[in-house]
Amino acid sequence: AFFGLGLAINTQRDGDGSGHSGMHSSDSSKSQYSGDDIMFAQMMIPHHQQAVDMSTLAETNTENQLILDLAAQIKGAQAPEIEQMTAWLNGAGASIDMGHDMGHDMGGMLTDEQMEQLAAAKGDDFDRLYLEGMIEHHQGAIQMASMIKDSANAEARALAEAIISSQTAEIEYMQELLAN
Repeated sequence: AFFGLGLAINTQRDGDGSGHSGMHSSDSSKSQYSGDDIMFAQMMIPHHQQAVDMSTLAETNTENQLILDLAAQIKGAQAPEIEQMTAWLNGAGASIDMGHDMGHDMGGMLTDEQMEQLAAAKGDDFDRLYLEGMIEHHQGAIQMASMIKDSANAEARALAEAIISSQTAEIEYMQELLAN
């Protein structure tokens, strides 16, 4: 099972941003993602999507350049990770949709009401709600990524490490912004 691994990793690196790479992987790749890897991707895709949605709201709801830069950074990191995990699931023949109900069991996910509150907020109120919500959101993502940090799959391990390190740093930065 190991010699197909290098090929799968290379085909799944998305250099052109089209989102098509890695989707046509061979059948041998089906065994490369464990059940935990698959479950992680199924949970993390909607989790990341909500972070992207929250960050999109910043573009219209605040003029604070620090928040706008942070939101752009979060979108810039998480949108490609969504594509990468979608490619894993497609390659493994797994469903991308794990059912709407499970969404609220994931750590840090904002409720529909919290998302509506965020969407309605402007300026300083938006900034505070965004930072508080995103800190919890990131904490949940770090917990979820910890599930696969010891995965046998090198790409899954690398993604977990990237999520844990980048989101830990972003949490520290957001806590500083909230304190000021």
